[in-house]
Amino acid sequence: MPFPSHRQSYRMIFLLLLVSLAAYAQQPEKKFQGQAPVQPVDTSPRPVQLQYKTTYAFKDIGVYISNEFEGAHLNGILRKGDTLITWITPENTPINPSPWYAFKLWADQPQTVLIKMTYQDAKHRYYPKISLDGEHWSSLDSAQYTEINKGTDDFGAGSLPQYAVMKLEVSKDTLWVAGQELQTSRHVFAWIDSLAAQPFIRFQDIGQSRLGRPMRCLEINEAKKQDRMMLVIGRQHPPEVTGWLAMKSFVETLAADTRLARKFREKYAVYVVPLMNPDGADLGHWRHNAGGVDLNRDWDQFNHPETRAVRDFLVSKTSRSKLYFGIDFHSTWDDIFYTLVMPDRVMPDRVMPDRDSTATTHTPGLTEKWLRKLEENIPDYEVNAKGYIAAGGVSKNFLYQEFGAESLVYEVGDNTPRPFVRLKGKVAAEQLMRLLLEDY
Repeated sequence: MPFPSHRQSYRMIFLLLLVSLAAYAQQPEKKFQGQAPVQPVDTSPRPVQLQYKTTYAFKDIGVYISNEFEGAHLNGILRKGDTLITWITPENTPINPSPWYAFKLWADQPQTVLIKMTYQDAKHRYYPKISLDGEHWSSLDSAQYTEINKGTDDFGAGSLPQYAVMKLEVSKDTLWVAGQELQTSRHVFAWIDSLAAQPFIRFQDIGQSRLGRPMRCLEINEAKKQDRMMLVIGRQHPPEVTGWLAMKSFVETLAADTRLARKFREKYAVYVVPLMNPDGADLGHWRHNAGGVDLNRDWDQFNHPETRAVRDFLVSKTSRSKLYFGIDFHSTWDDIFYTLVMPDRVMPDRVMPDRDSTATTHTPGLTEKWLRKLEENIPDYEVNAKGYIAAGGVSKNFLYQEFGAESLVYEVGDNTPRPFVRLKGKVAAEQLMRLLLEDY
């Protein structure tokens, strides 16, 4: 029997990777049930508590810990015996339990440091990531990590430990520690710049955040008629980095030098606002913008410049073009899609919207077809979806109700393996392009 060629070997490895990654999400007895329909809240601006930026020096042991960089979050730290105990507080309350943390540390001499993570009115959520340069990240070795008083639920706050202890090896070289890979406005705007080097991609600032940071919009467009468009947005909530990683893969596939993508760009203009909350991302917020509000509750009241910028931009574009599809990338406890369904429909346990549920959109039935295509093109993968249209000022409702767009929220699990995040983003973009070209 002949040995397989390099091409065959790579294909076999790729297929094995697909199967192993897809199997990660296939735990029917532990499937994430999603959140209840969002209820309306007052989105008037509220005060926030800013961190005091400093470097905490424990000179008796020669250890230094700093939050003096963008995206950092550390409100205080004290030493108790051999352990350094952090204090992490939100920007304001009430707030979703998304306790973001990020700091860097170093020491006069190589040594082991124990750090206990504690929070105000929250539990430890994000498994620590570490980096030696603030750019390239990996998960902390599980042997160096201990959870204390862990909950028994499969998902949500009831699944989290009360505290966590990290065992870190430090030296004169800076060690970065964060709840997820650190991705601030600098990283996002550098990504935009890299894509905009292509002739059919450009960007513009469509407004400013509350603190004056640019609301940057990427345009991917070779369309001749300029009458069809789609919108991609993300990072309304700063710590939701896995959603950002999926969005990167999704958008890069739309912008790729492939026959499918080139054909798609000749028919559809794509607009991307990858960082809806630049203030929150750079300030290290748990969830809110600099106005102290969850931006994904403000798509009916528009009390904040971030949501107003996107609304006004869409209004200006849809005067001569239809919004065919809108997608908002987020992160949560596990992978799930929040889709459109008419409010009077009775939903089964596994929600898959049908043609009738979105008959008033420009692309009726698109979501159902698209999600099933994901199942067909990722081995052993089963979509987890939940659908409703309800009050609550979320983006997908606004895009549907105001512009007739088929729209959804694409949520990625906090701990979803990064190769699977990228794979699903790529397959999602490919199948969406095919459907929009062939069926609409």
